[in-house]
Formats: sequence, structure tokens, C-alpha cells
Amino acid sequence: MATVAARARVSGQTVSRVVNGSPRVDPGTRERVERAMAELGYRPHRAARALRTGRSQTIGLVVTTLATVGNSRMLQATAEAAEERGYALTVITAGVTVADAFERLAEQEVDGAIVLNEASALVPAAERPTGLRLVVVDALTGDGLRSVHSDHAGGAATATAHLLGLGHGAVHHLAGPADSFAAAERERGWRSTLIAAGIRPPALVRGDWSAESGHAAGTALGAASAVFCANDQMALGLLRALAESGRRVPEDVSVIGFDDVPDAANYRPPLTTIRQDFTALAQRAVEALVADIEGADAAPGPLVVPTALIERASAG
Repeated sequence: MATVAARARVSGQTVSRVVNGSPRVDPGTRERVERAMAELGYRPHRAARALRTGRSQTIGLVVTTLATVGNSRMLQATAEAAEERGYALTVITAGVTVADAFERLAEQEVDGAIVLNEASALVPAAERPTGLRLVVVDALTGDGLRSVHSDHAGGAATATAHLLGLGHGAVHHLAGPADSFAAAERERGWRSTLIAAGIRPPALVRGDWSAESGHAAGTALGAASAVFCANDQMALGLLRALAESGRRVPEDVSVIGFDDVPDAANYRPPLTTIRQDFTALAQRAVEALVADIEGADAAPGPLVVPTALIERASAG
């Protein structure tokens, strides 16, 4: 660091600020320091920094599964957001209880952790390792934890209102798992929109996020003219089931999904869906966790990331 400072004609403290991403550096000075670092091949020594700061510059990510598209996209986006802020990422897949995952993270001396999805992933505060900073994504916290989630209810309301606006007298719902915060919020948005329109919500059909469960739901939803699916995978399975039964989409049945997975535009027909901004969701979660780690003030209440309706050919 002293060699970099001499090459850039600045103090060692200025080099430290550049390395740690401090905003209190003039852009011209930052550019000069970064050029000197590149010329000298300088790389911060993570272990030495940990000894000096008392932080490992590593955060954890706790997931119950990486099999869902949402979780895998969040993993990639979180890794990128952490790297931008100078933090490494370690991933722990939770087993029977997330308490075990928290203990493994504590053993690795991470500075904090992000817990992805599902209210069942949380444990009471008394069971968390002391001092482990947490940010929760898409789950209810209820005990002062920082939290970030997509506007699931708002997105579901938009999808339901869109189908009603197309002239459908009722909108059926293929819901996610009963213990899922995201599924519950999407169900709430669907239900409240129908009630506000003076329509009694039909009995919902529940799946497990998989395309297979969407296909299995095809029989129960066979008489519907419009279906809002809680995610795109279930919508894909439903499209197959409807095709097998001879029902055309959207001529006989309109279908809307949720997530806007990369292949949604390539379904047959292309899927109208609610887009989640996984990049923004990960960035907000990492920002909230790093702010907690570095002692910054917390934003009031949960951070909510907007969703958007993407109109394609499956609803009409």
C-alpha cells in the first residue's frame, strides 16, 4: 500500500479509502490510485485486512434450495452485488433447520448473512448465533431484522386486474406452497383485487412452484377462462396440460405467470407475466447488510422492490 501511495503521490490513508470504496475520495485522485494499483499489480490482502478491521469481508447466503429459478438468479445477482462492494460470498444450503446453517456461518466468521425466501427459513432470535447480522429476503421477520422483498401483492393485483380488464368474469389462481411468504402475498393481491371488483374469489389450486405441479393442476383448472399462476414454472406446466386437453391459449384460456424467467418469452405462446427485478432485489439486500456491518443507519421498514407487468401473447 505504501508503494501504491508513493506512485500515486497520495497518503496511505487515501489508498485505503479507495480500496474500501469510500465516497470521500476525489474522482481524479481515485483514478490515479487505481491506475497505480493496476501498474503495480496491487491486490488487497484479505487476511491482513481482516486482522486490521476485525471483519472477514465475507457474507453468507442461506438458501433452502437452488432448484428454483428465482433462487438461482438471486444467487448470481447477490454474488455480483457483494463483489461490487468488496465482499466475498459463501453459500450455505439449509437442511432441516436454518439454525444449523447459521451455526456453520458463525464458524466461518462471516460478517453477516442474507436469508433467501420462505418464512419457514427463519428461526427465533434466541436461536441465532450472537452477533450474526442478518437481512431477510421474501419472508416475514417481526423482530426488527432488516428485510427486502418484491412487491408480490402489487404484482399479483396488476395481473388479476389485467385479466379482468380483458373481459374475464373471474380469475382463478394457481398458488404456491402454503408456507411461502411470496406465495401468500401473491394470493393476497389476487384475492383483494377480485373482492374489490365485487367478484367472489374461486377456490384456489395449490402447487409447489414446479412445472410438474402446474401440469397436475390442469385438470382442476380446466373450466377456467383466466388463470393467474404464482410463478412461471407452474404456468409452463399448465400450458402443457391445457394443450393436451385441446384448450387453446389465449383463445379459450388466458394465463399469466410471475417472475419473467429468461425463457418466458419463448413459451408457446409467449407468456404474459409479472417481472421481478432480481438484480435490484439482490443489490438492496447486500446494501442493507453492508450498511449494518459497517454501522450505517438502517432504512425504516422493509425495502420493497417494484414489479412490472410484461404483456405477451398468453392473455387475451
